[in-house]
Amino acid sequence: MVKVERSFPAPESLAEKARKANGKYDRQDVIERLKRDFHNKCYICEMKELQDPNVEHLLPHKNGKYPERKFDWENLFWSCGHCNGIKNNNKYDEGIIDCCKQDPEKYLYFHLIDNIVVIDVSDIRDEFQNRTALLITEVFSVKNTGMRTYTSDERLRLLQKEMNILYKQLEKLHNNPDSKVILRTICSLLKRESAFAAFKRCYVREHADKYPQLQKCVLLD
Repeated sequence: MVKVERSFPAPESLAEKARKANGKYDRQDVIERLKRDFHNKCYICEMKELQDPNVEHLLPHKNGKYPERKFDWENLFWSCGHCNGIKNNNKYDEGIIDCCKQDPEKYLYFHLIDNIVVIDVSDIRDEFQNRTALLITEVFSVKNTGMRTYTSDERLRLLQKEMNILYKQLEKLHNNPDSKVILRTICSLLKRESAFAAFKRCYVREHADKYPQLQKCVLLD
């Protein structure tokens, strides 16, 4: 999860549909804007080029119990079906970090250790950080159904693949530290809009002694 810049003003259809009894919050203008703002990347797992995109509510509207949330542009997020399904659990109802208002990289530390996703928090007393860390961990590891086992494993496989690409480029940089081409390639991998950016950026920050020339690519807001 990385910081996302949400565009304003809100898509026009939201105000129009909010006035209707059975109005829809996922009209074409909403979908196109979310896809663009979030770089067609799930805000939770960070998988790119989603084939099953969902318009997800950061705070649930509970089928009309909280109508003000249903059409609130700042409450709508771009996610994959897998992550949306896992987040649709009462334990997340009180909210997670809003990546459009806060920079998750300031509060969470994203690790892939022995092919297991581990998310650490900066403040163990902060429930938003704890819920967010738990959710991100779950989307890579939950196996309570056959389909969720498959989709969790697929996200973990793609994360491993992306990290291995980074590791190989870092090895190239180690062997050729003056290469501007390699440096540009790595900085591209570290952009927030790239797949699984939080994990790659965290790795580089935590190895600042080895890669001081890359720290400009992983600066926080």
